[in-house]
Amino acid sequence: MKWGWLVFKLALIVICAFGGYLIADQLMLTTFAGHPWVPWAGVLSGILFALGALSFEKLIKRIPLKVLAGGTIGLALGLLMAKLIGFAFASVQNTTISVVIYVILSCIFGYIGIVLGTFKIDEFRIPNWTRVAHRGNPLTKILDTSVIIDGRIADIVETGFLGGVLVIPEFVLQELQHIADSPDPTRRVRGRRGLDIIKRLQQEKTVEVKIDRQDFENINEVDAKLVALGLRLNAKIVTNDYNLSKVAEVQGIRVLNINQLANALKPVVLPGEVLRLQILKEGKEQGQGIAYLEDGTMVVVENASRHLGKEVEVSVTSILQTTAGRLIFTTLKDSDIARQH
Repeated sequence: MKWGWLVFKLALIVICAFGGYLIADQLMLTTFAGHPWVPWAGVLSGILFALGALSFEKLIKRIPLKVLAGGTIGLALGLLMAKLIGFAFASVQNTTISVVIYVILSCIFGYIGIVLGTFKIDEFRIPNWTRVAHRGNPLTKILDTSVIIDGRIADIVETGFLGGVLVIPEFVLQELQHIADSPDPTRRVRGRRGLDIIKRLQQEKTVEVKIDRQDFENINEVDAKLVALGLRLNAKIVTNDYNLSKVAEVQGIRVLNINQLANALKPVVLPGEVLRLQILKEGKEQGQGIAYLEDGTMVVVENASRHLGKEVEVSVTSILQTTAGRLIFTTLKDSDIARQH
């Protein structure tokens, strides 16, 4: 497919160059007679026009279809308005003045038409338009600042559990750069870590990483911009932010929360199961001890404060699932209770 596009682009350059040569050759017969450099100037002009068209193509790819359609319709209406108003100056005898007036009117109304068409296209409730305009790659995922700084996204990608297209908005990059330039050493380290994670993702061959240049000037908050971009691209949002997850879900956007994934992958512990743990600190309630599983899950052990710093065997009594993770409640086994007494 890439070779096909390359051949097509080369053909466009050759055709434009040949067209420029033919036009210049005709001009040599009249205006530029006796100037042998004119055909080569035509060839160069044709190549420059082709390269300009290819550059314009890259710009268009970043603009959503809805914006392009609105801008095109607005431009056509603006030029039509300029033409109608231009009839009022048809009686002007000076051709130069009439042409200049028409060019000025075309520029003014064409610009106004593009701006109005781009921003007002949303007000047209065309059936199924939103669905068509927002149709995107179902494998597209937008990364927010928190999940990039967290870093686990790179490990998940490297294992092959997350694929498709990863989109990093430019406003997220700017936020990371702002954090990396912070005078606070902790924030500075976090920001630089985020930039390193992006570079690591770009080197991974199992996913495609794209930097999205779209911005929403009428929106100030980064989270709100992420939601708007998710709606525009019909993409999922990958985040660790609980509030962003809830707001996105209300808007109908699928959310992939790395913290929820980590909680889902924690080993299953059932009531009655026996664990051997080290009591690390005292709990909030009198006599309680606190221990942790290898995955970081907190374990509350009743009547274990006397065993601080020691390993004990405990029996699981209940498990509490919270939004922050799991909390396991246990009691000392009979043998440890007997030793206490």
